[in-house]
Amino acid sequence: MPAMQKKILVVGGGIGGLALALACARRGMPAQLIEKKAVFSEVGAGVQLSPNVVRLLEGWGLGRRLDALACFPALLQVRSAQSAALLGQLALGARAVQRYGARYATIARADLHQLLLDAVQAQGRTQLLLDNALQLISQDANAVQVTTADGHQRRASVVIGADGLWSHVRDFVRTDAQPRFSGYLAYRAMVPQAALPQALRSEVITAWLGPKFHAVQYPVHGGEWLNVVVIVQGEAPQDLHHWDHAANTQDLQVHLQGAAGALQDLVGAVTAWRLWPLNGLPHLRSAKELAFGRIALMGDAGHPMLPFLAQGAGMTIEDAASLASVLSTPALGDVAALERYAQARWRRNARVQARAQRNGTIFHAAGLQAWGRDVGMRLLGQRLLDVPWLYAAP
Repeated sequence: MPAMQKKILVVGGGIGGLALALACARRGMPAQLIEKKAVFSEVGAGVQLSPNVVRLLEGWGLGRRLDALACFPALLQVRSAQSAALLGQLALGARAVQRYGARYATIARADLHQLLLDAVQAQGRTQLLLDNALQLISQDANAVQVTTADGHQRRASVVIGADGLWSHVRDFVRTDAQPRFSGYLAYRAMVPQAALPQALRSEVITAWLGPKFHAVQYPVHGGEWLNVVVIVQGEAPQDLHHWDHAANTQDLQVHLQGAAGALQDLVGAVTAWRLWPLNGLPHLRSAKELAFGRIALMGDAGHPMLPFLAQGAGMTIEDAASLASVLSTPALGDVAALERYAQARWRRNARVQARAQRNGTIFHAAGLQAWGRDVGMRLLGQRLLDVPWLYAAP
């Protein structure tokens, strides 16, 4: 079927769904996007976009808007959360451009979402259908039929589930994958830099590594705000579905006993925290877990990952580029296109999942393991922090 005649239905209006709609539109393919919320919105805090992702966004013509909204830190530094000693650092900025052909960016999640939404609307090829909660999906040899909660039925050539960790699309194609608590809790906040003492303001990315916790801070909103996240090991909340819980500083400070004064001061300067229990799925084991006939999964719907490699948003944007590429290939039928997408993406996503989990163990090490980590970081900091297989692809 020619690309222009394909009926592409995207479920989910977050970063992944909008990235896919934009990538399809740029290849001349119209799409329908259904979103269960009545208005487009994006909650959360900050997002790191490494060169592999920034290259894609710039290729989609978003470089100028990215310049206006994002920050491009010159340095990533790693410090001991207990002593504040510098353990290692990685030059970004011009080095990232020279080595990988693109910059390393940090951006507020809401800014990235709005950037993509504006670009989709400017393209004019995507029908955005709000307040359309998915109810049923069925497929046959020729099409997929989707029924929304209002009883409306739509037929499509392919359906792409971009509806996140608690994906309703996934429920219809995989019965073996239910989200489970990872053992990690994320406290997140954004604060105006002008509201912070001068010593706490920052233009670089800083990771603080401590026993059973770590923290990351970096600028967003063009440098006007500081994003702060502290991830600790803890018990699962009673309700895993609602990830945005009100959290207070006292709870967090219990986890940070013994932390360096600079980190304690930063945490104490934040007046409002939000709490996310970090949930996930078993790591991908084959392409069959991403494509099911005329239905495919992308982003957190197919391969959620822990944030210890800062690639959640990045991998879903890569998925979008891959899907648009195969769906626009004239020689491929719909089912074959989704199979090719799954084959192209599952190993890379599985590798990122595994590396992120491994990083979590390293970041939160204690005792002799932490000592060995710190020694290795001091000796080989840049080599350990750089990730060429990730940043140079796809």
